[in-house]
Amino acid sequence: MAPSRIPSRRPRAVLRAVTATAAAALVLSACTGGSGTAGAGDTSGNQLLTIPREDLATFTRNFNPLSPQAAPMTLQAVYEPLAVHSMADAKDTPWLATKWEQAKDGKSLTFTLRDGVKWSDGQALTADDVVYTFELQKKVLGGFDYLDKVTAVDVHTVKFSFNKAFSTAFFEISGHYILPKHIWSKVKDPAKFTNPNPVGTGPYTKIEKFQSQSYELRKNPDYWQPAKQQIAGIQMLAFSGNDSANIAFTNGEVDWTQSFIPDIEKSFVAKDKKNNHYWFPATGAVINWQLNTTKAPFDDPAVRKALSMAVDRDQITKVAMNGYAEPADCTGLARTYDKWRDTSLAASCTWTKYDTDAAAKALDAAGYKESGGKRKLKNGKNFTLDISVGSASSDWISVANIIKQNLAKVGITATVKTPDWSAVQSSYNTGTFDTGIVWSNNGATPYEYFRGVMSTKMVQPVGKQATENYHRFGDKKADKLIDAFAAATDESAQREQMNGLQELYNKDTPVVPLFTGPEWGAYTDARFTGWPTEENPYATLGNRNGSTILVLTSLKPVKG
Repeated sequence: MAPSRIPSRRPRAVLRAVTATAAAALVLSACTGGSGTAGAGDTSGNQLLTIPREDLATFTRNFNPLSPQAAPMTLQAVYEPLAVHSMADAKDTPWLATKWEQAKDGKSLTFTLRDGVKWSDGQALTADDVVYTFELQKKVLGGFDYLDKVTAVDVHTVKFSFNKAFSTAFFEISGHYILPKHIWSKVKDPAKFTNPNPVGTGPYTKIEKFQSQSYELRKNPDYWQPAKQQIAGIQMLAFSGNDSANIAFTNGEVDWTQSFIPDIEKSFVAKDKKNNHYWFPATGAVINWQLNTTKAPFDDPAVRKALSMAVDRDQITKVAMNGYAEPADCTGLARTYDKWRDTSLAASCTWTKYDTDAAAKALDAAGYKESGGKRKLKNGKNFTLDISVGSASSDWISVANIIKQNLAKVGITATVKTPDWSAVQSSYNTGTFDTGIVWSNNGATPYEYFRGVMSTKMVQPVGKQATENYHRFGDKKADKLIDAFAAATDESAQREQMNGLQELYNKDTPVVPLFTGPEWGAYTDARFTGWPTEENPYATLGNRNGSTILVLTSLKPVKG
């Protein structure tokens, strides 16, 4: 979604939601063979891998990876990156590139492309495709401000030259999807192109039976790893929320989900202990309560700290998140980054600890006093706020309602607003929202996280589209530390900058960190085997991230 973050690193998509009834009817049709396809109930060895989307009640035939409305699996099955990074084991797997080399001064990165890779229309992948992709990305979405030029050294070699030392570039560049120049160079408006019949290098590129609530992806006939195309294809099903998607999943009608499932041991595993499994590795990003800092009183760090102290994170993680998550601390770092955490700072946290009395005193000290049981703004009006969450996310709605109850104890009236995700997303993009429950950036290092919540370079004025930093906060001191981290070529130097960023985060309170979001993932191996597990963590079990391609090329059907 972000100009500076590549779409392949996007967190969960947030788009339209409608009724559950139509989606449930579709599942019944698909699973009984109503559409004439080999669906989730088939055990012939030719069945489709069936995946629900709880946040999309309707699909649009848009396979443009430049678009925030790109259909699911565009970036997981149709287009591929140079290398695949797995947050589960922190390994980088060569993909369209077989090797890479970073210059000692950190100012360039060179990739060697894999020989024999073809696009799904039979044409060969070349260095020119890579060069064109990054030129198009910068033109349409911006970002990559450190990237000076991309050069095709020869047909299989690409050099990325930077305008400054940038040691963290590998994660962004290697994980970026690659587009075919011979197709996209002929597109008049790449940003608006829906790309209904995509040409990609991925294993499943052929679009079949596309309907508003279901579509299929079938095998790329020219895939460079034909031995790894073990499944017949992918079937995507649309749902209006967690509840309807979970009913289909727990009934065995779909194979693999990334939605929130309450009491998963009882509601899913217990129904078929032999085949039903889940794995929630602590590799997810921190989930934040973002306060729109362009609006008073959220522009006051003292108020942000006070509101944070009013939030009961233990109740949120145990009740709303079903015990799957862990409370965040004042470093802002997810569990993924434990090795970077300033443990002494984390131990001294105050504003991420639940303390109603301290929160009330802090609000009083900031000039927001209570009268008649109601907290007052400086203009004398009642202190009220909205918390925006998409209607499909039952878990985050529960989080918002707990925050609402917590705030009432300090005299603040909160209203939880739950329109569909497209409306919520629009309010984030344009900066018209009050507050919201929001994901954060996740990457190989905490660089992506801090850049996303504190860099002035990510701040857009209200009314202009923001694709991250929706809360619109920036600190020039953070810019210097972020840039210094990226320029450092050894971990000891980076650690110094990272400690500085955590100290500044503790001071600024750019967002209110709530909890480390686990990477949801559950599956049944009644029809497919080869899933990542805690014992074999080659990828996470999420089906919307960069390592999903590793799962798609590892699964094998169970012959029935």
